[in-house]
Amino acid sequence: MMTLKTMPALEQNDAELVAESLEGSRDAFRRIVERYQTLICSLSYSATGNVSRSEDMAQETFIAAWKQLGALREPAKLRAWLCGIARHRIQKNFERDGREPALNAAPLEDAHDTPAIEALPSEQAISREEEAILWRSLEKIPELYREPLVLYYREHQSIEHVAEALDLTEDAVKQRLSRGRKLLQDEVQMFVEGALRRTAPGQAFSGAVLAMLPLAAGSAATAGLGAGAKGAAAAKSGFLAAWLLPLTPLLGIAAGVGSQCLIIRSTTTDRKDRLKQSVIVIAFWIIYLGVAAGGETAMRVLSRHFEWSDRVQFVATISFWWFFLLVTITFLNVAVQWATAKRQERIDAGEIPPPPTTPLKPGTLALVVAGGYLLFSWIIRLTWMAHDPLATGIAAGTMLVLALWSFVRLRGKSAAAVRLALGWDMNLIGLMILAILNLRADVWVARAYGVSVAEAHDLQPIWIIPVLTLAKPKPHRGER
Repeated sequence: MMTLKTMPALEQNDAELVAESLEGSRDAFRRIVERYQTLICSLSYSATGNVSRSEDMAQETFIAAWKQLGALREPAKLRAWLCGIARHRIQKNFERDGREPALNAAPLEDAHDTPAIEALPSEQAISREEEAILWRSLEKIPELYREPLVLYYREHQSIEHVAEALDLTEDAVKQRLSRGRKLLQDEVQMFVEGALRRTAPGQAFSGAVLAMLPLAAGSAATAGLGAGAKGAAAAKSGFLAAWLLPLTPLLGIAAGVGSQCLIIRSTTTDRKDRLKQSVIVIAFWIIYLGVAAGGETAMRVLSRHFEWSDRVQFVATISFWWFFLLVTITFLNVAVQWATAKRQERIDAGEIPPPPTTPLKPGTLALVVAGGYLLFSWIIRLTWMAHDPLATGIAAGTMLVLALWSFVRLRGKSAAAVRLALGWDMNLIGLMILAILNLRADVWVARAYGVSVAEAHDLQPIWIIPVLTLAKPKPHRGER
């Protein structure tokens, strides 16, 4: 009976249904809703984690489509057009409410206190407690795998339908379903599968949509449509936005500034000149940190304004910090060479006395070396935040060994010689940091998204890091 009943709808293609809907046929539009309600509701649910909310957003999508149907230039691409409207409305709704798509589900502890809406007798439903448990299990899965998984069980386990709906090959769907199942905990997998089947929209959904439709299709078509297929941002992009942030270990920066001031004090006998150099160092770091914080804020504002995807934001953020560090290294190289040349000219002209040749005291040398290396302690914080104990141990161990080696090597040296030698040591630290970033970045992305290292490259364009590393300038020989 069901097969005979649905055959007329299946015989008509999308273009024919669109044409009839534009002529005012509500029955034709009902068939469109019935054909794509599972897909649109699944996309909304994958973003919101709330069954009721996802169905509301799906209804809004179909109502908007009815009003703007005259703007659809290629009726054969109806499915992609509906998906674009759905994704656009999802993003706009959460931007308006100031929330992230994957964080909208009600907490599990609140499920008992929320009165459940009485289900229709003809519909299968799940309780609010089951819904909370369902989303608690699904929200940990990246959207790349969550969307096919949700749609698969709502499409009666049809890989062919999922592939067609999401414009994927069947092999790609199989791979994503396999990975999605692995990410689900074993004890909740059976529950999730059954609950997803029971949350699929039924006939009542299409009836509700038709009841809310305006009288004529395309009544607002003359106003045009700017719906684009903007995907929802991944919930874990915040981790990637914190890369290379030099503001985190303020103690290390303060130690580095203190180290530079000690060097100035030990190499400059003139009090006014010493004060001037110290003020320049402190002012530089204030401006440096201000530009870093301002640049990070600007990247976030641009991302929200232009609705960047997660991949675009990743590339833009990494590129900004790499460019920022590139300018910093270049500036320091040029500034150190210029300052050294100017100082030597003043010494030759007799304007200032030459720097003392007496060796630094061991205590002062230890403070100078420790401060210089602590300036790079942010890499230890970064690896720790990335839950990468191997990289943390390598970074901390390497810095400790190099610091001890520098102290032993520089004992008995003058302050001027220590300054030049530490400049070369800092370049070694820079090379170590670049090696860690290039070798462990894909591991950090994989752990942040809960996927394998191979799959991390599909989520984010990690190739941008080694490409940008090639732009790092080599240290000038004069720094040695």
